[in-house]
Amino acid sequence: MSLSISLTVNGKPVDRHRRTASHLLLVQFLRDQLRLTGIHIGCDTAQCGACTVHVEGRAVKSCNMLAAQADGMNVTTIEGMSKDGQLHPMQAAFKECHGLQCGFCTPGMVMSAAVLAAQSSGFSETEVREQLDGNLCRCTGYHNIAKAVLQGAEAMKAGA
Repeated sequence: MSLSISLTVNGKPVDRHRRTASHLLLVQFLRDQLRLTGIHIGCDTAQCGACTVHVEGRAVKSCNMLAAQADGMNVTTIEGMSKDGQLHPMQAAFKECHGLQCGFCTPGMVMSAAVLAAQSSGFSETEVREQLDGNLCRCTGYHNIAKAVLQGAEAMKAGA
């Protein structure tokens, strides 16, 4: 069965009339139909966080949500984080602090970290590690990721 859905992705309206399978996951819709391949598929079980996007300002694992559930909503992917050619402060912090190694988890980490920073007035490195528990990195040991999140949060606060 195919559905019609309309949503806003990275600030642009997207309409799919009778072209979206009712069982299509949001991650598949974004990657396969919209070609937003910054979203990664890591586990298909909502355990790793590589597919994290923002839905109505909340960090959501897009492998755990149907595309039809996003009908009428605002979705932001890693591709939509930068504005006017400038990296989002969290993206810039990950780059400056080398909060990545292979980079596979990085888009999901940045997306989760940006929401965390926007919702908190301040936190410690330990709290960052606890809050990012649902995002897995197999390479870095999280030291530079935590450092990047703290720096990104400060930059976001300064720009607000």
